Amino acid sequence: MQDVVISVRNHPPSCIMKKIILCSLMWLLACYSASHAQDVINSAQREIVITNVNVIPMDTERILEKHTVVIRDGKITALGTKPKYSKNAFVINAQGKYLMPGLAEMHAHVPPVDDIEPMKEVLTLFAVNGITTIRGMLGHPKHLELRSKLQQGEILGPRLYTTGPSFNGISVTSPEAGAEMVRKQKAAGYDYLKLHPGLTRNKFDAIAAAAKEVNIPFVGHVSFGVGVWRAIDAGYSSIDHLDGFVEGLVPGIETMNEQQTGLFAMFIADQADTTQIPKLVKALKEENIWVVPTQSLAERWFSPTFTPEMFKADPDARYMKPETANQWIDVKKNLMNNPQYNVTKVEQLIKLRRKLIYACQQNGVGLLLGCDAPQIFNVPGFSTHHELQYLVDAGLTPYQALRTGTVNVAAYLNRPDAGVIKPGAIADVILVAGNPLKDIRQTQKIEGVALAGKWMTKASIAAALDKLDKTK
Repeated sequence: MQDVVISVRNHPPSCIMKKIILCSLMWLLACYSASHAQDVINSAQREIVITNVNVIPMDTERILEKHTVVIRDGKITALGTKPKYSKNAFVINAQGKYLMPGLAEMHAHVPPVDDIEPMKEVLTLFAVNGITTIRGMLGHPKHLELRSKLQQGEILGPRLYTTGPSFNGISVTSPEAGAEMVRKQKAAGYDYLKLHPGLTRNKFDAIAAAAKEVNIPFVGHVSFGVGVWRAIDAGYSSIDHLDGFVEGLVPGIETMNEQQTGLFAMFIADQADTTQIPKLVKALKEENIWVVPTQSLAERWFSPTFTPEMFKADPDARYMKPETANQWIDVKKNLMNNPQYNVTKVEQLIKLRRKLIYACQQNGVGLLLGCDAPQIFNVPGFSTHHELQYLVDAGLTPYQALRTGTVNVAAYLNRPDAGVIKPGAIADVILVAGNPLKDIRQTQKIEGVALAGKWMTKASIAAALDKLDKTK
């Protein structure tokens, strides 16, 4: 195993003894590699030390070259050029590689079922891709148990924040029922309320008022009957998908119905008054509303340039069940066969969404990394890295894109010990082959992941993915 070096501090008296010890060490290393190549190393039992690594601390845009990072009990205990560590440490020689904080996926989906076992597969896909924190956006009572098991270390996976079951036009039967749902979800212990489409204005107002009363944040979609301006005024914690943004820029939107506008306004994007973007962004900033763009969803599901054939050829597709992949393909084909689907208008939508993302970044609106996986052509874990590329395509620098999944998330979650690499921070980190500050695609070239006090080697990651390959 190339990424493991056993540290030996010994000073033999002769060249012959040096050769004997060297040969013995090589033999021991070979035996160790053969028997432990797929192990996950526990930093509570043994220090994990990453040497000769280029550290991207994310406090500012900089690189700490040829540093050593020491991890113990899931925390970074030392960072420097020559920090001390124990003789029995698990040492990784990361010469030429880069260490960055783990990424967050702030619009994830965990199966909303009564069995935890199917959830583990999705969690594994996130974890091996260096996604060390997720926010589950379609809650289920079993997710509360899952969150507890993750916190206790009974299951290895990302740190989980979860919404409760959906608030939508069907689940919320009246304003009073909506308010009662809020109180019950708060009492149950969910972290957020998830709002879906279909809420009328009076139902939404009751939900927002109750949420403020019991102090639980609400996130997600903006219902057509509510609109982005009322959503901003009500104080969403985060608005996801840029939902309602385009509609809020279209003059005369109040005379239209939802069927006319299409999914995320794809049928009317050409009517948006882009001179109103500064006003929208200013309102988001002033009300401290965070934005989860999920641009990957638009670039892959909506855009005519990403075809079903491209997904079939995508190596990521092997980790989805064939029936799921085929369902996604059918959904894409049905969308493009819709008589209202207009290639030119959809391309305008994609460009407008990119412009909105860039305007948010340039004007201090908090952006959070998220892609809505698993969802149409978005495979858990892998698609979060694609989202980073789409953010760069929208005009963000690689450093700014990385902030959306590290520093920004830590600020949003009020976790000063997360999202950066420094002594005392939680040791959720990713080792990658190249410099993502120069090429954001380097985040996909993962050499190892530290998560919840455990180190997943490149070999263990490959083994985990091999088990999840649905083509075998």
